[in-house]
Amino acid sequence: MESRQSLRECQRIVIKVGTSTITYDNGNMNLTRMEKLTRELSDLHNEGREILLVTSGAVAAGVTRLGRRDYPKTLPLKQAMAAVGQGALLHLYDKFFAEYGKYIAQVLLTKDDFDERLRYLNARNTLTTLLQLGTIPLINENDTVVVEEIKFGDNDTLSALVAEIVDADLLIILTDIDGLYDEDPRANPEAILYQELEKMPTLIEKDLRGRGNKFSSGGMYTKLLAARMVMSSGIPMVVANGSEAGAVRSIIEGERVGTLFKPRESKMRARKRWIAFGSQSHGALLIDTGAVEALQRKGKSLLPSGVVEIQGEFERGNVVSVQNMEGMEIGRGMVNYSSAEINSIMGRKTSEIAKILGTKDYDEIIHRNNLTLIQP
Repeated sequence: MESRQSLRECQRIVIKVGTSTITYDNGNMNLTRMEKLTRELSDLHNEGREILLVTSGAVAAGVTRLGRRDYPKTLPLKQAMAAVGQGALLHLYDKFFAEYGKYIAQVLLTKDDFDERLRYLNARNTLTTLLQLGTIPLINENDTVVVEEIKFGDNDTLSALVAEIVDADLLIILTDIDGLYDEDPRANPEAILYQELEKMPTLIEKDLRGRGNKFSSGGMYTKLLAARMVMSSGIPMVVANGSEAGAVRSIIEGERVGTLFKPRESKMRARKRWIAFGSQSHGALLIDTGAVEALQRKGKSLLPSGVVEIQGEFERGNVVSVQNMEGMEIGRGMVNYSSAEINSIMGRKTSEIAKILGTKDYDEIIHRNNLTLIQP
């Protein structure tokens, strides 16, 4: 209960709203729920809390605006609906928030805004300045150009990145389910809801770090990825049912609503967090068991001798995924050599680099200072 009660002190809060929360089953916008949500957030803002709203729903709003009866199935049509719907969605939020004297600010972001360190810092400065001005930033991924968002529902990841770059005190993800269960509650009515989690259950963590996506159905997979991100950043996260009236207020008042993912006590430094979660992975390095041991247990850098396979093409300075022989990601790091160069020196000793490449700028493929290990 103590961890729940600590949520009362949260001042900077990111709320993510899924499409299912603000639409009816027929795809039309749920104006009643949107009005209640904006009223609740406005009241929290009146208390002196800082609110950032990450919202999905642009495609649904576009479908409603154009009076279509079917959900678009082709990518160009989805993107067209998003282009129409983004303005309509913004207009609705502006109307509802204006009734309570609140000003919103639209911010459209893409993964590229987090991939480059300078753009990452610019996004941070913009959002924090908007908060200082007393606005409520309304954030969405640019659905009209970002394929992954429409296909995978990446606003969960976006909300976690936003929470991380603004140093939020809490991330709340509102969805159409009460929280994280040990099984699918739709298939098993006896499924047990997790009230609080300090770390991912073993089965879930194995899936998150591997190549499968058992939990992708229902959008829970991306929510679990978001949880892993913010927990490592020292930020608590709650997944709750957005259809429940006053859910956000109940969470902040410390009530047992949804699933609370408790933050780790050892918070990553800003640069390490950016490497692990803010930047995009441009490829992967598979390493042997000895290298895994050296990285995880001994705090060593990644040397050429430990690399056994390269996936993708990348340049010096890119961030890549570091995986064990089973393909499970154990961390991410910034490489000192390109994929072509690593292909020539992998499995070899550091003393051989200069002879093979003609020069040796670094002993390590990834220096420990540029490596972030992903904790279970």
